[in-house]
Amino acid sequence: MVAETLLSQRKPVRVVVRDAAKGEAWKARGAEVAVASLTDAEAFGRAIEGAEGVYVLLPPFGFADEDPSRERPAQIAGITGALRKGRPAHVVLLSSIGAQHPAGTGPIAALHALEREVESTGVPATFLRAAYFMENWGASLPGAIEGGALYSAFIADRKIAQVATRDIGTTAARLLVEPTSSGTRVVELSGPVDYSLDDTAAALSAVVGKTIAGVQVPIEGLKGALKGMGASAAVADLYGEMTDAINRGHVSFEGGAALKVRGTTPLETVLRTLLGR
Repeated sequence: MVAETLLSQRKPVRVVVRDAAKGEAWKARGAEVAVASLTDAEAFGRAIEGAEGVYVLLPPFGFADEDPSRERPAQIAGITGALRKGRPAHVVLLSSIGAQHPAGTGPIAALHALEREVESTGVPATFLRAAYFMENWGASLPGAIEGGALYSAFIADRKIAQVATRDIGTTAARLLVEPTSSGTRVVELSGPVDYSLDDTAAALSAVVGKTIAGVQVPIEGLKGALKGMGASAAVADLYGEMTDAINRGHVSFEGGAALKVRGTTPLETVLRTLLGR
């Protein structure tokens, strides 16, 4: 979404891919393509050398990975090594709500580590701390429609910050062309309003034209469901820890000097898109 937005604005874009074949579609759309692995600081650094802005993110780990944190140190070292070598004018890092905390946040903890390492490079940086992705509801929708209940380990009536990935893309693109000139800035991105599990069930009800109830399940129930879908025990534990941290308010926006941004895409629109309606 970031590259697409910039290309639509006729901005010069260089896309870094691991596989040259995957770059052909980008070339056809007018982007320059460089080939480099995230963990190859030399090649990645050459790919971003001279850039006015760089957008980076940690790739998701495998759902069945028995050690989902194993590759994080090499990925973080690759990103920061590339920034030191390439010295772009500015970097936008896709981070997460709750990344101000070093631990107790499940998979978000790796983003805390990455933020600190990126900060140490001296490259002017924007940390785009995005809320819970609205699209994460996708896997639960078919069962909810069939059974009339949307199950989640989130507290049923507690509103949490959520955001559509399209709003992440457009916001990141804007931040790339409106860089910070020095130091680090934090941008906290959420949707137009916050939504609870009950709100999400109500939005789904409106989309499908039938009543869907929001049903809270225990954290252990969530972990069991994830393992039943093929997740490793380690991955289930990470997501369980993150969900519990959201419920307790540990995963929340830091506030303070951070710039608060609201996206424009409502949850109902995302649900309609996920369902093809």
